[in-house]
Amino acid sequence: MSATQPAAPSGRSTAPHDRGLRTRASGARRPASGGRDASEPGRRRRARWLTGYAFVAPAVVLFLVMGLYTIVYGFSLSFAKWNGFTADWEWVGVRNYLDLLYQDPTLGPDLRRAALNTLVVMIAVPLGTVAVALPLAVLLSSIQRLRGLLRSVYFLPYVTSGIAVYYAWRYVLEPEGPVNFLLRTTGLGSLARPQGFLADPATALPTLIVIMIWTAVPVATLLYLAGLQSINPNVLEAARIDGAGSVRTVRHIVWPLLRPITTAILLLGVRDSTQGFQIFLIMTDGGPAGHTDVVGLQAYHLAFFKGLSPTLGLASALGWMIFVAALLLALANGRTLRSTR
Repeated sequence: MSATQPAAPSGRSTAPHDRGLRTRASGARRPASGGRDASEPGRRRRARWLTGYAFVAPAVVLFLVMGLYTIVYGFSLSFAKWNGFTADWEWVGVRNYLDLLYQDPTLGPDLRRAALNTLVVMIAVPLGTVAVALPLAVLLSSIQRLRGLLRSVYFLPYVTSGIAVYYAWRYVLEPEGPVNFLLRTTGLGSLARPQGFLADPATALPTLIVIMIWTAVPVATLLYLAGLQSINPNVLEAARIDGAGSVRTVRHIVWPLLRPITTAILLLGVRDSTQGFQIFLIMTDGGPAGHTDVVGLQAYHLAFFKGLSPTLGLASALGWMIFVAALLLALANGRTLRSTR
């Protein structure tokens, strides 16, 4: 039978070992082309990284020059005495900090009064913002008609230019302004202030606190509205089925669920109260007789309104003291609110 078998065609071997040799040979050639293919994505990734770094580099350089360098420079200045015009500093160490705290008899009383006013503002503004914004957000969330229009109206104090708003408030609170006129025409003339609300020592600081709360309420209200929309409606429906009224629902269900947002609002209020001084500068400049002076305004005056006196170091030291105090208060506030969850 082997003699009658047809011969295989010449040049085409069907032996298994020939097919294995061809397979191994082709497999031996693949790593070379596969290595070239694998290197191409690596080069493209490096090119993309370099392109990204090239776009980010200007911002990083700007931060290093205007941010990091300024921070280091300001911290170094807090240990020196300089008026901003002489060529050299006078290194005084921690004397600037000691003068601000107790050593300098001319700085101590004004700084302590400013610190007390700042503490009052720092407590009153965040708490007042929460007390106004949360009920307002609950009310707006329950309104079905004109909800978008009302949100826009309540958000206007935030998007309006702060300086324009402050000058408008100054006009409203003048001795012959609309507030005094309204009080006199409605039979409440005893509440009017002949010298104006901002010039009366008894009403100047409370008036500024009210304006700061009015300015901070829009953002807080929007944050609370976002939090209310994230609450599961089934939870509120279950509370209503169990007989809980609106007040009990807000107190026992809505308020605990919105506690993280409340923490953020309080921290924003603390930051604005300790670092912001524009409203005090524009509306009262610390008057009358220092009743609206705050530590931020003190630092501003020490830096720019002392002529050629070498007080830039004192201003820088006071700025760093404000920063440390704000940081410690923020950490304490956050930890306190987290412990009550």
